[in-house]
Amino acid sequence: MGAESSPKIVIVDESPIRAAILEEGLREAGFTGVTHISEMHNLLARIYSLDPDVILIDLENPSRDVLEQMFQVSRAVRRPIAMFVDQSDAASIQASVDAGVSAYIVDGLKKERIKPLLDLCISRFNAFSKLQGELDRAKSALEDRKVIDRAKGILMKLKGLTEEEAYVLLRSTAMREKKKIGEIAQSILTASEMLK
Repeated sequence: MGAESSPKIVIVDESPIRAAILEEGLREAGFTGVTHISEMHNLLARIYSLDPDVILIDLENPSRDVLEQMFQVSRAVRRPIAMFVDQSDAASIQASVDAGVSAYIVDGLKKERIKPLLDLCISRFNAFSKLQGELDRAKSALEDRKVIDRAKGILMKLKGLTEEEAYVLLRSTAMREKKKIGEIAQSILTASEMLK
């Protein structure tokens, strides 16, 4: 695996010994671009500045506050994240799922397990991102449809058009102005609010 194809990996771990185990496991698996962050202060800013492809968070026995901080990182960065914890409870495991952690490994810091866990983490993240993207697109299409329906209603009332004519007017205006129908519809709603 060349350096170009090796993903940038950040290890977040306050314990240098545990971080060294992770790092060694990654290097043995052919991952060369590994950076270790041992300082939790300003963690999000540090992660943003490194812009890693994957984040491994290793917490020996995390308090609720530390876990919550890590979950905030997970929600903010939108990258594959694997968390290693020595012990956990059901609530923390559920919270990790809600925060978008791709792999939450309890009692799992063994060097030889790192490569398969990393692969799992990345594939889960990609599947989740794809679903998230589809969901966002569906939501946005639904929003557009609502906006277009309301704009048609306004045009029908103001110009005495049928629904079909109102839609044709929206579509032709969008084509003429090289915009999406949703954008034209939104302009009509905005204008009609101002004219009330």
